[in-house]
Amino acid sequence: MALASTAGGSSRGMTREEKKVIFASSLGTVFEWYDFYLYGALAAAIGTTFFASYPEGTRNIFTLLVFAAGFLVRPFGALVFGRIGDLVGRKYTFLVTITIMGLSTFLVGLLPGSASWGIAAPIILVGLRMLQGLALGGEYGGAATYVAEHAPDDRRGFYTSWIQTTATLGLFLSLIIILAVQNSLSKEDFAAWGWRIPFLLSAILLAISVWIRLTLSESPAFVRMKEEGKGSKAPLSEAFGQWKNAKIALLALFGLTAGQAVVWYNGQFYALFFLTNVLKVDAQSVNIMVAIALAVGAIFFVVFGWLSDKIGRKPIIMAGLALAIVTTFPLFKALTWAANPALATAQQTTRATVTAAPGDCKFQFNPTGTFKYTTSCDIATAFLSKNSVPYDVVTTAAAGTPATVKIGNETAESYDAVAAGDQLKAKEAAFGKAINIALQDGGYPLKRAAAKVADQKLDAFVAANPELKLDAAAIRAGEKTAVPTEQAIKDKVLTKDEAAGATEVTVYSIPAAGAFAMFADPAQVNWAKVIGILFILVLYVTMVYGPVAAILVEMFPTRIRYTGMSLPYHIGNGWFGGFLPAIVFALSAYKGDIYYGLWYPVVIAAMSLIIGMIFVRDTLGTDLHTKQ
Repeated sequence: MALASTAGGSSRGMTREEKKVIFASSLGTVFEWYDFYLYGALAAAIGTTFFASYPEGTRNIFTLLVFAAGFLVRPFGALVFGRIGDLVGRKYTFLVTITIMGLSTFLVGLLPGSASWGIAAPIILVGLRMLQGLALGGEYGGAATYVAEHAPDDRRGFYTSWIQTTATLGLFLSLIIILAVQNSLSKEDFAAWGWRIPFLLSAILLAISVWIRLTLSESPAFVRMKEEGKGSKAPLSEAFGQWKNAKIALLALFGLTAGQAVVWYNGQFYALFFLTNVLKVDAQSVNIMVAIALAVGAIFFVVFGWLSDKIGRKPIIMAGLALAIVTTFPLFKALTWAANPALATAQQTTRATVTAAPGDCKFQFNPTGTFKYTTSCDIATAFLSKNSVPYDVVTTAAAGTPATVKIGNETAESYDAVAAGDQLKAKEAAFGKAINIALQDGGYPLKRAAAKVADQKLDAFVAANPELKLDAAAIRAGEKTAVPTEQAIKDKVLTKDEAAGATEVTVYSIPAAGAFAMFADPAQVNWAKVIGILFILVLYVTMVYGPVAAILVEMFPTRIRYTGMSLPYHIGNGWFGGFLPAIVFALSAYKGDIYYGLWYPVVIAAMSLIIGMIFVRDTLGTDLHTKQ
């Protein structure tokens, strides 16, 4: 195979073999990212399937943490497969990682939910996510190293930038396939079983990827190093046990990849979660908007990779970090106004005040979702956080008195879950209804579902909902449905005791009288502005991510390159980035401010900007073939 550069590192055209290397490496990595991102894009359906027994807020936290579990083990995958890649070769490692990724993703599509397998289902799900993380931990470093070692010295940024497109293209591919499946099924069928189809399709992608990678040859730089007997016998200890190399890894982590990671995951993943779960835009519309922004923005990975061959890697990455630091808060606030202007207006004009006794309010950073908050203050603030309502806490109430929530001119009394005893469900329903009515009166975009009411409970229902101004006689004279008793119990229209002795139940469907739900009015969603803001966020991603493979590869010698660059990359992206959605969501919920959690990516990006500007050296012009 021809080497990747001519004498002196001068530029030349891309050979047919090099084009094949870039295409095969990038395509296989796209498929790996597709597998990995499916979970994030389908988080809502997965949460319902595997964590159905938990409240919605706890379910969201659990779902995000299982997503993050894959990121947690990525550094370990980097160590395992990085060592193999430096000892045995790049190609062999490619085949192992793609096989593990494809099979574990396929099995997620087959895994029964918690309704069938109980606690075993989410436990196995976590195990499969960790296998995906291990595989991805070995994938990226191999792909970046493999392509870089084929590239001319003065075009390495451009060559490796094609690998950088794979994460976004993988997300884009996952969204396109999800949308295709959604459009071919009803919402009910997609939620029940259709979400599994994109996971099952990974079997086809696995077969294609393995076939492609079998046609590749080993990296020329690795072959030359082996022929000259300069390979490392202990890549791990050499890469991280010797200060001269460990120092490079630390600078790569704190001065580059940590900041790059939070910009990336904030711009691509949390933005998606923010639109769906915080701003309440329907998931299908969000997937389409994100897919369009990614399709338009993806080319800039290559643009900034190419530009890094002209002006250097470091200036572009640092500029991307600086822009993200300055504009993250304004962009997400603009996103709120564009996607849900009614919510944005209500947040400005109607703010809740929680008045509680000292000590009744706890610090609600609960990333595992396992701690149950029972005090009246915590119940009130958790309810407001779930509905994206900003609030202030005033601890001036007398000790032992329940917290109250004031919204506009309305005040609702919260409750202590332990003290409520048998009245817990009744108090929960009464408190929720009072708050939702006050929010609706304050301009928050809430809608009520239809209520199914059994005939024997109709009079009590009418009396309990005077704000609806219902007429029981008129309802009885209207449409009604005879429902088998078992179905009525399943639908929670009646309890078993209430339905005792009856074979069927007369049920009325009363419009806009059931549960409240915050929503984004589709007619008010400004698609152009939302896509424009998402594009800007993606553009920052391309600035910090497009040149990063080249600079990481050029920082380490060939003998430990796979191991050395993989670990800081995956700690940065797997830990600093992978945990971002869960951390931002939890911090925002704790503070009662949907934007508060954004301080996390801003602070981490600022750390990398400072360290990178002072200590990281630009690597433009490095000759990999002499750096062994």
